[in-house]
Amino acid sequence: MTQISNGAGTLNRQDNSISIPPQRIFIVGNSGQLGRELERSFAGLGSIVGVRRDALDVTDPEAVRELVGRVEPTVVLNAAAYTAVDRAESEIDIARLINAAGPQYLAEQARKCNAIFVHYSTDYVFDGSKSSAWTEDDRPNPLNAYGASKLAGERAVESVGGKFLTFRTSWVYGHDGNNFLLTMLRLGRERDCLSIVDDQIGAPTTSIELANATRTIVEGILQGRYGTEDKWAGLYHMTCSGSTSWFGFAQAIFERAAARMGAKIPQLTPIPTASYPTPAKRPRNSVLSNAKLASRFGVSLASWESALDAVFDQLA
Repeated sequence: MTQISNGAGTLNRQDNSISIPPQRIFIVGNSGQLGRELERSFAGLGSIVGVRRDALDVTDPEAVRELVGRVEPTVVLNAAAYTAVDRAESEIDIARLINAAGPQYLAEQARKCNAIFVHYSTDYVFDGSKSSAWTEDDRPNPLNAYGASKLAGERAVESVGGKFLTFRTSWVYGHDGNNFLLTMLRLGRERDCLSIVDDQIGAPTTSIELANATRTIVEGILQGRYGTEDKWAGLYHMTCSGSTSWFGFAQAIFERAAARMGAKIPQLTPIPTASYPTPAKRPRNSVLSNAKLASRFGVSLASWESALDAVFDQLA
């Protein structure tokens, strides 16, 4: 028997029984690093119903329709995504199905339930050619298949309309999962020297900050603080403040690892992107402007440095 559960409710997919209190937060992809933080952050706002990505095929419109219809959510948080940037170059169709078709099906069913639909996108929709921070009004031009699939997802969600929020973010990591922080800590244990790209700039953003900011905004919407959906629905950038390179991020990680965990610091060498070729091209400048988010919702995420400290608090 397959069960989809968390919070106060458990949904049984075989016998059609359902016991969920009126306020329902439906988290798709609750086993990933962002999904787990969303479950933590949204605790207490309502009944949380979570589903793992492998328990719901978001690319199957009938499966999405059936499950969302049974849950009848107040809020749908879509934390399911195809995130293997390099592999997407050889799995273009799969990436597009998960990152574009899936969000469209979820958005359609959320609108039928009159639910708030929250979706997450990426800085990789841009080509990195701009010298200043990217705004929501800048023209996307993805360099890789992953970015193209996420851009298609943004547009699909927008085409459905309704009570939707799409948050573009960047360089997401946390205390668990598959991410740059944990990869650096592992490589630091295994190697004495590491070469890290130093000419790609962005804002490392923690799953903690993303989840907490999402909770603040959604709760405000439910309480009517932001007015009707025509006042707030749309696309927003949501990243930690400040910026650094991958090399600078790695330096900050090992400084904290040494001070707080007694870890050894490997010798770090900055290298250009050209010295570390990958199947997928990356934008040189991924910094996103969060001005629209702050103006509309009064929400600003922590600096990337202090957010990194908070993750090390969890690791310790």
